[in-house]
Amino acid sequence: MVANTYDFGFTALSLRVKELVKVAGAHQKDDDTDIIQEIARGKTSSGKRFLIEIKKRLESLTEAEKDILIHGDLYAQRQIAFLSMCKVYGFIRDFILEVCREKVLVFDYYLTEGEYVSFLRRKLESNSRMNDYTELTLKKIRQVLFKTLEEAGIINNIKEKQIQPQILDSKVIQAIHKDDKEWLKLFFLSDMDIERID
Repeated sequence: MVANTYDFGFTALSLRVKELVKVAGAHQKDDDTDIIQEIARGKTSSGKRFLIEIKKRLESLTEAEKDILIHGDLYAQRQIAFLSMCKVYGFIRDFILEVCREKVLVFDYYLTEGEYVSFLRRKLESNSRMNDYTELTLKKIRQVLFKTLEEAGIINNIKEKQIQPQILDSKVIQAIHKDDKEWLKLFFLSDMDIERID
């Protein structure tokens, strides 16, 4: 897994699978015609910002992962889109690995507000730059994080925050495993299950 400093660019754009697939497909065909207008519904300034974040996510994927993103079913596309977010945005990745996965491994599927607050406090202590963020910014980070988890099917909805079991297609498993098997932990596979994969 890559180590990176926290990038909160995801606050501009949650999972947005449709837009990610559209840009990936356009890049594959080498045709970026009016892509900014399409992904932001005519708002050029938003489109430019969205495109920056989408490109970061696409650049984090291997060719096999991009192929699944473009040609896979919606479920596989969501998983690859979520993988790309976790690769780019360490805050989301750490929340999944340090909070969600740990809960799933002990068969506890309900996220509480207190668990998020505890996670955030730990990150505020270890990332001094985050202490400069306003309450509004911290609220936006939380809001988009949970919206992303809902869109990715990691939780059932923003209100209940029930963690959902993840079922990965064999092509998705193989593509992620070939990239770096550690990324499979994002989908709650146990260490033992990961070691069994050929």
